[in-house]
Amino acid sequence: MTENVPESWSRHTVPQGAGAMSDARTQKMDPAELGPAFPRTHHVLWLEFGDREDFDDPRQEWRRLFSELLGTFALVLVAAGGGLLHAKGQISLAAAVVAPGLMVTAIILFMGAVSGAHLNPAVSIAFALRKDFPWKRVPGYIVIQLIGATLACLFLRLVFGNTRHLGATLPGPGYTSWQALLMEIVLTALLVSVILGTASAAQNVGAIAALGVGGYIALAGLWAAPVSGVSMNPARSFGPALVSGDWTSYWVYVAGPLAGALIAVAGARALRGRGGDVISRAAGSGVLDEGALAAKAKLSEEIDQGEIVPPGIADTDAHPSGH
Repeated sequence: MTENVPESWSRHTVPQGAGAMSDARTQKMDPAELGPAFPRTHHVLWLEFGDREDFDDPRQEWRRLFSELLGTFALVLVAAGGGLLHAKGQISLAAAVVAPGLMVTAIILFMGAVSGAHLNPAVSIAFALRKDFPWKRVPGYIVIQLIGATLACLFLRLVFGNTRHLGATLPGPGYTSWQALLMEIVLTALLVSVILGTASAAQNVGAIAALGVGGYIALAGLWAAPVSGVSMNPARSFGPALVSGDWTSYWVYVAGPLAGALIAVAGARALRGRGGDVISRAAGSGVLDEGALAAKAKLSEEIDQGEIVPPGIADTDAHPSGH
């Protein structure tokens, strides 16, 4: 257990009979990187989410890419499939737009820690702009997301045939491309803001992020689907367009989400400053530290119980406010 404790950390002395703790070993880190507020909480979260070396480990890239492939396949299967069945009059609009939100919630919960569960080129670019995701990995993520979307639509074509544009996102009846574009910009800006916010150290992470992102997707669809189809995702629109051969207004669903993502990144900087903190990197890049999660959970317990004191926390505990 002690091999996971950085040498710059200390352990409180335990009375005789309560058991003795061994000295900490290697791996130093700068606690300032985690932010000045609530240092104990920041260190616990760091232990849960791993270190930066794990994020950039190229040996894990195939797992991350497979995660994005599977996740995007599942998302587009539900989103495009729901749109197709709604166009055929077999399910309601509410069901068609809520289903993708529920699917995204499930994807984040079951494999968000592997790849970050971007499922969307606009999200990958936003994380990279915030320094929460390496630029060198962006092209691979985008390509695999497009492949996942295409595979989902090939499956839909196999099952239903080339009908109803395979659930493609299109401007609704009575709406023009520019109206759909404006809607996609605003909707995506808010979506990416939710994603970046729930992925930051200043906000909730984990299950709450899944509920926040999935809930927003469902909410956006419930009121805005008649205008633009609520894509917010170039990959989600790419699959049906490629497989059905209908590229009508596809540019709207590339330009809109990308512009929205840029607005969200600017908003995140205004709200929280520069990105790149350890929690946001973990959320954006995924964590694949084999065999270490249980050890990190144990260390989290020890920190919470005061048995291990990371650097900078001892001073905080020794000098409470008002003394």
